[in-house]
Amino acid sequence: MSRFLSSFRSEAVDPRPQPQYDEEPEPENGDAENQNQQDPKESSRSGCAGDYIGLQSRPYLTKILEKQGDKKVLFADKVLKFTSLGKIKRRILLITSPVEKVFLSELDDNFFVINVLYEYDVLMASTRKNQIVEVLVEVTRTASDYELEVSRSNSFEYNAAANLIKEIWFELVEGVVKTKILQK
Repeated sequence: MSRFLSSFRSEAVDPRPQPQYDEEPEPENGDAENQNQQDPKESSRSGCAGDYIGLQSRPYLTKILEKQGDKKVLFADKVLKFTSLGKIKRRILLITSPVEKVFLSELDDNFFVINVLYEYDVLMASTRKNQIVEVLVEVTRTASDYELEVSRSNSFEYNAAANLIKEIWFELVEGVVKTKILQK
């Protein structure tokens, strides 16, 4: 699991208020896209242009990063993670270094799979899917000798757990993207 943690972070997001942390409340009105917008001044202070969670105001996350030896966060945002059992968990995605491969559909949806070498794959959803992939491609290009493989298809397999392979299908039906996740 340490390689998984060194490639990117997916920390639990507790929807209940955490009084021990100095977090600002979520906006109560407005559309979801504007609610996640980070103030550019805050982004520059955190040292991460893709900081959509206000990383500097979350000391417990910076403590985890320091413990793992990660000095720079390239992207930080809230995502939905799909477990091997099909449950949806809210997570904070912190990209700190390159990964092996990324899978995404050819349709306009929010799903993507991150493949970390020697680990299981992670199925996630985010309205910033394309930005996450762009960051991963750039990080891989600058940190290694190879180009990140980005696979775009409306069906693909992924390793949901050690001995569990799932297949995901995307289909456009009457203007709406339908997603099916099947166990192989």
